[in-house]
Amino acid sequence: MAKQKNLQTTARKIIDSCAGWNSRVAARRISQFIEREMAGTGLSLAQFSLMGQIAAASDDTLGALAQRCDLDPSTLSRNLRQLEKDELVEIVTIENDLRRRAVWLTEKGARKLEAAVPAWSRAHAKLSKLALPDLARHLAQESEALAEAENRPSAG
Repeated sequence: MAKQKNLQTTARKIIDSCAGWNSRVAARRISQFIEREMAGTGLSLAQFSLMGQIAAASDDTLGALAQRCDLDPSTLSRNLRQLEKDELVEIVTIENDLRRRAVWLTEKGARKLEAAVPAWSRAHAKLSKLALPDLARHLAQESEALAEAENRPSAG
């Protein structure tokens, strides 16, 4: 019984201090909050964000988009499939090279994204009153060091 109590205490400490667990909980709660606030737009937060990445792109290749979104190409393709089906994005082959494809918003997609911006803005205004204003951006910026460390060759 003492062993189980000790493990339970240790497990609680782990959960309380685990950066991975706590960041997932925070991300899920923030995403759910924004999703509820944007419910009337007809776009999920993931779709809205992906379309925003596409609209902001100077390099419209799928490879560059995957890198900016920190997604593997198959996950990106899966996420783009519904947007393409809904005629919000267009995916084309670049210069007859089947391996290189580009993506951009259609006119319908641009209008849908623009129409969703006010709901997104209101959601973030509410969020900033409930949580630290730039918390999510700060965490994302600070976590870039982890991505950089992952890409560095290991010593030894």
